[in-house]
Amino acid sequence: MDWKGKKVLVTGAGGFIGSHLVEKLVSLGAKTFAFVRYNSRNNRGLLEILSKDIQQEIEVIMGELRDPESVRSAVKNKQIVLHLGASIAIPYSYINPRDAVETNIVGTLNILTSARDYEVERIIQTSSSEVYGTALYSPIDENHPLQGQSPYSASKIGADKLAESFYLSYNLPVSILRPFNTYGPRQSARAVIPTIITQALKFNKIKLGSLHPTRDFNYVDDTVNGFIKISESPNTIGEVINVGTGKDVSIGELVYKIMSIMGKQLEIETDDQRIRPPASEVLKLIADYSKAKELMDWEPQISLDEGLARTINWFSNFLDRYKIDSYNV
Repeated sequence: MDWKGKKVLVTGAGGFIGSHLVEKLVSLGAKTFAFVRYNSRNNRGLLEILSKDIQQEIEVIMGELRDPESVRSAVKNKQIVLHLGASIAIPYSYINPRDAVETNIVGTLNILTSARDYEVERIIQTSSSEVYGTALYSPIDENHPLQGQSPYSASKIGADKLAESFYLSYNLPVSILRPFNTYGPRQSARAVIPTIITQALKFNKIKLGSLHPTRDFNYVDDTVNGFIKISESPNTIGEVINVGTGKDVSIGELVYKIMSIMGKQLEIETDDQRIRPPASEVLKLIADYSKAKELMDWEPQISLDEGLARTINWFSNFLDRYKIDSYNV
């Protein structure tokens, strides 16, 4: 696919992965439309820290995923829709499950309906490895059973199944990209790697929840490349595709790896408020990405050590953006 001049809509464009994806699309020559949740401050999220040259090439659309008219207006006349917009924080979904359902399920329904009605060429639904729950076998392929171990994961299962239904019912050219734990520059402090790094930069101890769960951490540039590859490949229409590294690391091991890269040795303290309900905590996630390799020629390129070093360097320069003194749900 030649991206030059393609009219591409990215929802969730002001977020962590979305801002990196917007940056990539602009570099490829796409006419990029960034859908950002409306706020009276005209705050465009992480798009505001992109270079001025990139920002000048983006058309920002302020709106609300839960409002069908807002979504229809954004989707109209677009050729490709990359749907990343979501309520993503698992601890927050314990507090406000309705927000997860309305944003992730109803919002996705609005996107899918608009894409169908306006005959969008390609639509990518963003899933999450959390939909698998604790692994019944490893590595996890796309046939692994789904389990809603949190309101967030349940809402993403619902959104994915809606996308699947629109492919089967209306022949909508939709693909589902299922990233495992993405990390890198700009990520919010609700995620574990920024939590560790920001505390290590400022304090003499690191407060965390459970240290034994394992995750498959994929650097953001590799995840973004997954969005590009899945959009370009005709083989991925109607398919669910994992993107991950095929390697997992426990949170405890991750802490020591980060401290080693930073040249620090800090105390680790268990913070009870950060521990998830026992039956809700996903204990092991590790991706089988063989389908991504086969159907869209995707493989991870950035090692965990290299990705962490890049991420630590970025946070060292942007630490003042983060509220480190309190737990960010």
